[in-house]
Amino acid sequence: MMTALFHKLRVWAVDYVHAGAMHARALLTWGVPVSFATGDPGKPTIVLLPGVYERWSFLRPIAERLNADGYPISVVHGLGYNRRPIVDTSERLARALSRVRANPAGRLVVAHSKGGLVGKHLLLTGDDLHLRGLVAVCTPFGGSRYARFVLGSTLRAFMPTDETIVSLGNSSGVNGAIVSVFGGFDPHVPDGSVLTGATNVLLPVDGHFRILSRTETIDAVSEGVQLLVETTEHPMRDHAGAGTVSGDDR
Repeated sequence: MMTALFHKLRVWAVDYVHAGAMHARALLTWGVPVSFATGDPGKPTIVLLPGVYERWSFLRPIAERLNADGYPISVVHGLGYNRRPIVDTSERLARALSRVRANPAGRLVVAHSKGGLVGKHLLLTGDDLHLRGLVAVCTPFGGSRYARFVLGSTLRAFMPTDETIVSLGNSSGVNGAIVSVFGGFDPHVPDGSVLTGATNVLLPVDGHFRILSRTETIDAVSEGVQLLVETTEHPMRDHAGAGTVSGDDR
């Protein structure tokens, strides 16, 4: 028992060190690679959705792999540190995406943590956004019981009893278009990220932040994206929409 506890404490510590390093890197390398705007026109544009208190660069290792695989990448600016309520963020993002014509192959959301909840809400409400699915990493689809112990509405919004969490949980119609990727022990999502009806991928790694740069995670996300491309509808639209998108509500 003590060995298991020590392991979990170590994962907590390493995870926060990794998160700190990712925040520092975000300040030093905030620019979006020019290559993100290009890709195979037959592949959907990947829309990146980071988690709460995160910048898009937390997903950079995954985005670089997907871009190398031929997917154009959209980075959404204007959402700050993603502290707004889930529904508000989803609505802002929907307005931003609606101002940019979709790629011929549509769009596919790749998200971390809270970003996965925003992504699911987009799938449920964004009928005109040509979304083909969501690959979510470490998303608390059922909330997190730790949220009740923190102060402030930003994190308490992840309580399992929160109205939005419950509503999203009861809306299972889009779950078949979701791939949920997660590790064995997540210090922020202790009850896991299994989503009924989705494709659930358990990885032999631990953590909530450091998992984002692990080869196993990057491979799983790439495979999840490919799975959704092969199994979802191909919306024929005029080509556009990669690069950056402004999430400001102007």
